[in-house]
Amino acid sequence: MWTGFQPFNAQRDGVALFARHGGPATDTRPPLLLLHGHPQTMAMWHRVAPVLARTRRVVLMDLRGYGDSDRPPAGEGSAAYAKREMALDAVAVMRQLGHERFAVLAHDRGARVAHRLALDHPEVVTRLMLLDIAPTLAMYEGTTEAFARAYWHWFFLIQPAPLPERLIESDPLAYLRDGMGRRGGSFFAPEAWAQYERCIQRPGTAAAICADYRAGAGIDLAHDRADRDAGRLVTQPLRVLWGAHGVVGRCFEPLALWQAAAADVSGRAVDSGHYLAEEAPDAVIAEAQAFFGP
Repeated sequence: MWTGFQPFNAQRDGVALFARHGGPATDTRPPLLLLHGHPQTMAMWHRVAPVLARTRRVVLMDLRGYGDSDRPPAGEGSAAYAKREMALDAVAVMRQLGHERFAVLAHDRGARVAHRLALDHPEVVTRLMLLDIAPTLAMYEGTTEAFARAYWHWFFLIQPAPLPERLIESDPLAYLRDGMGRRGGSFFAPEAWAQYERCIQRPGTAAAICADYRAGAGIDLAHDRADRDAGRLVTQPLRVLWGAHGVVGRCFEPLALWQAAAADVSGRAVDSGHYLAEEAPDAVIAEAQAFFGP
């Protein structure tokens, strides 16, 4: 999947972060960082990244707790998995490659990291495109029965330890199939699915996933409320895409919610479900090239 991409490991505060980078070294524009969603890895970008890397520098990383990155202990209140910490991971990875400013294309949990990254580090992020999310705080505050039934994992993973960890660890492949397979699945390439299966079975993954979501329902909401109270918005150009057949578009009004959280936002629905980069890669590539530059 990664011909032309070089692997490397970055370090931040003792946490190893696995990444790859590729594309023409002559590209002088800010590079493009790609962040994946749950319960996936950078493999979700395998249909998108190689095309984008034909004309620009592209960096991919596995979020802490996922893929081939480390799974540090969660700490009090799962603070180690706050999106603020994950955003700092992204800054560290890019700086170790010599990139002080960059654009971001992100999906699902990675898009929540990107949202925090843009708010906390506006001098670093030039522009960002987020796939199939609305702001976390808005989604929790706007939760309906329909959303809770569809996004059951949001409420399962935040239950006190060790209940969800024990259930996931009893059959991690079943968790993967149930979590992703309910939304379809024939579009997943075998080589990408093999990476998802391998990484969901790595020791500590269940605890890390739960910590990610517990942080999302705890410390991350505190940070989001503080931003809202201070009137702090995403100031960079923001493009949002969501699946026309997905839960986010069905249960929320993504563009309106992002317009309340960002100063310069545009977006549209794509003929896809939740996994836009794997279900509708051509649309994602076209949107990315139009928004970030060819």
